[in-house]
Amino acid sequence: MTFTNPGHSGRAFLAAKEQGRAALVGYLPVGYPDVATSLGALAALCGNGETPGVDLVEIGLPYSDPMLDGPVIQRAGTTALRRGVRTRDVFAAVEAVAATGTPAVCMTYWSLVDRYGVDAFARDFANAGGAGLITPDLTPDEAHDWMVASDAHDLDRIFLVAPSSTDERILATTAACRGWVYATAIMGVTGIRTSTSSAAPELVGRIRELSPQTLIGVGLGVSNGEQAREVGRFADGVIVGSALVKTLLDAEDAGTPGDFAALRGVVADLTEGVGAHA
Repeated sequence: MTFTNPGHSGRAFLAAKEQGRAALVGYLPVGYPDVATSLGALAALCGNGETPGVDLVEIGLPYSDPMLDGPVIQRAGTTALRRGVRTRDVFAAVEAVAATGTPAVCMTYWSLVDRYGVDAFARDFANAGGAGLITPDLTPDEAHDWMVASDAHDLDRIFLVAPSSTDERILATTAACRGWVYATAIMGVTGIRTSTSSAAPELVGRIRELSPQTLIGVGLGVSNGEQAREVGRFADGVIVGSALVKTLLDAEDAGTPGDFAALRGVVADLTEGVGAHA
């Protein structure tokens, strides 16, 4: 099947698909526990060449009112803000990820981009080597400035759909995406869960029926290799956030904020789950 508008980030999905598996997308926020250490954590997320890392990095931009984020990501983001992280720090994060050869997208609430300047943010993000943005609180019908800027700077647009989305909304959203569409598997905020959502396969099935040429990443709730394997059976990409961020919170709580051993352990479990290899 030919997938329309794979963009830069979608190519990571297609490369994984050629290996007969789903892509693994890993989320970490810039600025936690501090900017410099977060850059090291993002690089660790990508593996070291001997062990597999994630296929695509999702860099979180901390925000004061993170409506989609659960307690783990909220705690990390709030701490990062308190310690002085700035919007511009995301560009250094993108550069750190791009240096590993792994593509990077940014998950950001729209007011941060709007305040920076939509075209200026797109320009600086692209110049840093970024692939595109995930915009959880921006819908395609309100995204004119972003559509223009993303076209001008060749960036992917990843919008969200949910189990509550109507068929019309799914069609409009997938048509506006470039790269892939983010399917939120549950109604609610991010977090670690003991089982994946039963709504996820149904939502993915609806998207495939309505827009078969769209690549689909599933997020919210995946926390270990077994769940990643389960979601990877029906999705093109498996998105993991809270389980990764928790390793950084635990490391700081233990007094060793620069220790990424637990982070690497979770990544190893997840990559094995989706069937990745170095």
